[in-house]
Amino acid sequence: MNTQSTKDLPMIPAAKPIIGTEEREAVDRVLASGMIAQGPEVKAFEEEFSAQLAGGRECVAVNSGTSGQHLGMLAAGLKPGDEVIVPSFTFAATANSVAVSGAVPVFVDIDPETFCIDPEAVRAAITDRTVGIQPVHLYGHPAPMDAIMEIAREHDLWVFEDAAQAHGATWDGKQVGSFGRGAMYSLYPTKNMTSGEGGMVACEDGELARVVRLLRNQGMEKQYANEIAGFNNRMTDIHAAIGRVQLTKIGGWTKRRQELAARFDAELQGVVTPVVREQATHVYHQYTIRIEGATGEQRDRFATALREEHKVGCGVYYPTPVHRLPSYGLELDLPVTEQIAREVLSLPVHPSVSDEDAQRVIDAVNTVAKAGS
Repeated sequence: MNTQSTKDLPMIPAAKPIIGTEEREAVDRVLASGMIAQGPEVKAFEEEFSAQLAGGRECVAVNSGTSGQHLGMLAAGLKPGDEVIVPSFTFAATANSVAVSGAVPVFVDIDPETFCIDPEAVRAAITDRTVGIQPVHLYGHPAPMDAIMEIAREHDLWVFEDAAQAHGATWDGKQVGSFGRGAMYSLYPTKNMTSGEGGMVACEDGELARVVRLLRNQGMEKQYANEIAGFNNRMTDIHAAIGRVQLTKIGGWTKRRQELAARFDAELQGVVTPVVREQATHVYHQYTIRIEGATGEQRDRFATALREEHKVGCGVYYPTPVHRLPSYGLELDLPVTEQIAREVLSLPVHPSVSDEDAQRVIDAVNTVAKAGS
């Protein structure tokens, strides 16, 4: 790499929301209509999302992915004192959505290659208080849903999928979000598609969807006819209009992410590149490498070199396992989770990465890895 010219190059961002003219025009259309809160755009977005990304399941739009997890599991029957099995290597919202319901997240270990929940760890964690399993399709790679669903059937548990990072990913040809009792997709700005902010809940049946709709809207379907105690977790028509436009683009964006990932797979050296199971379609919300054998400090120095010496943005998702965060403060024996949290580093793989940018990423990683070997 030409280090003299690198100093003057712009930073390649680790993530970048893509908002174009069509999204702005959609927002203007909603503003001009005067129907700004939950209305026809939300309904259309739910139907279109269902058909394209949720295997035809009935979908309910909410104001965030975390709200989707929270309301979806409440609708599935989650009660205070219940236990839900979750991975500790994930964003805190996975566990928080259980804990804020008064239930108990039970943290288990992960597969060292895909970073998704380990089915055998799930099986070992089941108690008489376990009611559900929340697998995470981390970084865009699906969890092993055949094994998870088998365990759930054996023990009469529900499954609620965290598909926040996995829009369009599949396992054995079936879209994530269409396996369990329900599922959540995040529509945060840096996800594979966005509505500005928001989430979507895919529901196994109409009754679950009805309860989620009640919970998102103060417990009512008809104004002032509150059936249950609910929340204000509605999506606005402004956000839904953005999401509808993004739905028309996500197919091309996913293809670009996969093209970039294939190039990185072929050309990166000195690091461990992502493993993709034979049954899986990976949508690469993140392209996450491992600095094998590294300490957290060594991994962080690797990341600093990429940013400061080569102007390549990168991110660590996630440096601290959820069970060790101050909000939980648990001492657990999760050796794979601890190892992976020390070694992972995510590289730019978003659709705005050009072919020239991709070459810069490859050269930078290979140079830093060689220097550290």
